[in-house]
Amino acid sequence: MSRDGDPPVNEDSGAEPEPVPAGDDAASGNEAFRADVRDALAGLAARLDREHERAAHREAVIDRLHEENQRLRRGELQAMLEPVRAALYRLHDQARRESCRLSAPDMTEPPDPEGTALLLGALADDVADALARLGVERFTVEPGAPYDASRHRPVAVTPVDDPMRDGTVTTVQSDGFEQSGKVLRKAAVGVGRLDGAAARDGTGDKAGEAPETGSNGAGHSVRAGSNRLRGTGRGETMNSGLGTDR
Repeated sequence: MSRDGDPPVNEDSGAEPEPVPAGDDAASGNEAFRADVRDALAGLAARLDREHERAAHREAVIDRLHEENQRLRRGELQAMLEPVRAALYRLHDQARRESCRLSAPDMTEPPDPEGTALLLGALADDVADALARLGVERFTVEPGAPYDASRHRPVAVTPVDDPMRDGTVTTVQSDGFEQSGKVLRKAAVGVGRLDGAAARDGTGDKAGEAPETGSNGAGHSVRAGSNRLRGTGRGETMNSGLGTDR
């Protein structure tokens, strides 16, 4: 029989077991905990290494795609500019041939104005064709067309004595260009303005009609067209857009 508090006695062997120190269990538990922590940290380090490798791979892929995109864009730009280069080659050759012809020692006759005009017109058409291949279309303006501030750039004012020509295009100095309905460069035009003497004499109004209506009720719009150009003297060059492309 064992007393209370004594370790059990193995009755078969007749010997008492050795007591187990209480600190061994705590030490083994701490060692196991430290081993778990080391394993967890090692796993985290391995995961971080893999994430760094993936991030580096993604960066390399992004850099490669960006470089390929830049090459494609450069190639597309070169393809777009090819028609322009071809047109410039033609312009160069035509101008060079004409220069050589006019400066030839055996050139005795004066240049033909008609031929020169045709040559310059062909050069302008070549430029317009090259721009058209880039999506830029040329638009022309005919004298007598109403002045349109969204498409026309007034560069001169021409006195007119006909009220119907007041606020209309009188001369065209350059064509305009547009792309997909958007005006890239306005056409440079001269605009008619009713002569002051004609306006004072009332030549623009029919007898018996009120001055504010004029012929066919157009007197008010005629004066409105004149007001747009007010402040510019006869034959003066307008400041609006002068010397610019727009």
